[in-house]
Amino acid sequence: MTEIQGEIQRVCETLGVVAERLEQARPFAKYRHQKPVLEVVTRMLAMPGGLDAVYQAAPGLDAAGLFHGSDWDHPDILLPQIVGRTLESDDRMIVGLEAASLLRLLAIASGRATHPNIHADHARHFLTQVLALNLRSFFAANSEADRASAGDGHLRARLLRFIADHIGLRDVLGVLVAEIWRILEQRPIQIGPVKEMITEIAIALNRQGSEPGSERLGAERLVNALFGPTTGCLDDPGIEAYLERLTHMDDAGLLREATGFARAMHDTGLVSDYHAGFLRFAAEHQDALLVPEALGLGQTGQDCWRHYRELVLELIEMAVTVETPQSVHGLALLLERGVLHYLPIAPALSGQMRLRLHDAVRERLRLAYGGTITPEARLLAGVLDVLGQPLGVGQGANPTCQSARAIAVWGLNDPDFLLHLIAQAGEFDTILMHFEGQPINSADLPAGLAAGAPIDADPVSVLLVPHLDRVYAEMGRLCAPRGGDPHRWINPEFHGWWVARECLVAVDVATGNLADFDGFITRFYESYHPRFNGARPVIHPQPAGVAVTDANARFVGWHAIAILRAATDQTGQMRVYFYNPNNDSGQDWGGGVTVSTSGNGERHGEASLPFEQFASRLYLFHDDPVPPRQDITAVPEHLIAEVATMARQSWAAERGSQPVTLVGAS
Repeated sequence: MTEIQGEIQRVCETLGVVAERLEQARPFAKYRHQKPVLEVVTRMLAMPGGLDAVYQAAPGLDAAGLFHGSDWDHPDILLPQIVGRTLESDDRMIVGLEAASLLRLLAIASGRATHPNIHADHARHFLTQVLALNLRSFFAANSEADRASAGDGHLRARLLRFIADHIGLRDVLGVLVAEIWRILEQRPIQIGPVKEMITEIAIALNRQGSEPGSERLGAERLVNALFGPTTGCLDDPGIEAYLERLTHMDDAGLLREATGFARAMHDTGLVSDYHAGFLRFAAEHQDALLVPEALGLGQTGQDCWRHYRELVLELIEMAVTVETPQSVHGLALLLERGVLHYLPIAPALSGQMRLRLHDAVRERLRLAYGGTITPEARLLAGVLDVLGQPLGVGQGANPTCQSARAIAVWGLNDPDFLLHLIAQAGEFDTILMHFEGQPINSADLPAGLAAGAPIDADPVSVLLVPHLDRVYAEMGRLCAPRGGDPHRWINPEFHGWWVARECLVAVDVATGNLADFDGFITRFYESYHPRFNGARPVIHPQPAGVAVTDANARFVGWHAIAILRAATDQTGQMRVYFYNPNNDSGQDWGGGVTVSTSGNGERHGEASLPFEQFASRLYLFHDDPVPPRQDITAVPEHLIAEVATMARQSWAAERGSQPVTLVGAS
């Protein structure tokens, strides 16, 4: 027996002793014996061969009560997206607990162990998600952060590689590729994280390879969309070399390149740096055919191109760069939406191109995005993105869902007002809005929830959100003495005239308890369900508030969304389609309520739920105070009861008797 094997054997014997004490302890005393077990486990994890030893011991440690009293005692509710952060914790005991839990799940997935709350397929799926979300840790070269943590033996990377050896790369690629496509279906403006994941896939494929199959094909399709979408750049030659190639192509070759770029862009929502370079090349050569072809324009877009050709060429020159390739997608969708035919937009965009930014604004944009291009170009590219795909606006890692919702809805419904605000904030670093005739200047107000510039957000949000957040908070202060939910007055003044003037709230603001909840549900059906409102459509997006719940249907918080439409999906089921400012709208709200973002009639950027499920999480909505019509079908009592039951089994579980403090979020 080698010295290393002998050391492992001795530590395993010690583990057996402390684990036996843990197993024999009564439930209320187990916490006293968990720490000694974890201390031995963390020691083993850092030793050569220690991972396999803990893997062998993990099911027994679980049965002994290692996870008793913690979230890890319920593996069926664990979230794969937080595993990576937990493994980076400064608390070695927490790291050891997470590692032991993962190795326990690996034993279950491998058939070596069973658990009453999770079966092998679920455990395997969980682990593949963990690997997919931490791909860099075990395929890419170690980072400086990894090297700096050498004291823990690179536990995270070694642990994930150990799991990958048992799970296999093919499953990991399948999960990751599916996750990327799910995100891209929503067409977010901020796709930096997606690009990073695709880059890691490219590295993994190059270093590790994979088995042939749909997973590999799906992965290569994403990689090619970024690094080689056309024949001319399939070998990823670099921008300069590619632009040189273009000068030697004939007309047919250039047209094939343009078509290939457009197809890849509209297929994936991704824009290659080569695409931006090609579009600039086509614009510089004033090619009337290549520009619309490279943008993939349909009939409406072609019409806008013909009428506003000089403006479009100027926008390309100033906003489309290899540093801002996604602006190509924004410009294409802006033209496809026909926004330029709205009279104020063309002069407003011309003014935007000549805008002199305030020094503080320039510095804020530089801090957010670096100085590779001018802040003016960065902001203009962001304007194209928001006007082209307004439902792609996300709040990022910021508690500012109201401001993100406002930007998105203005981009969709009131783009000239949005450009007006951008011009104000850009030139003067302030915005002026009004609340019931009273002017509110954001420069005179203290910071709101967004104390500084938002992070992980698009340039328009970086510019506007700090100001919008202050204005929103000030409107709340002005109407606070009135009592009731302040959004009754804030939402129409903040968003625009088209917000319905009546505001229905499911809870009593003073106590947080439900208030005439059956009446609230009934009114929502009568307001938005085509069967019960005389087939009256949603004409303008309406702000609303939902009570967000987790995968166990437990209340998380209030959240601002916008109702876009109510319609039947391809199966005939009535659904509510809505805008969610979260960067990812696909969420499991528990109790069988899983938000869909594609496959159920959603347009890019929309989320949806069956009408009953949406109503069960709704707590605030707007409607016009119209007199009831006698010819409208009454809402059946069983529908009201069904929605009320779903609500009371989730966010409203304790709102009949226990006061809850409300935090405005709608």
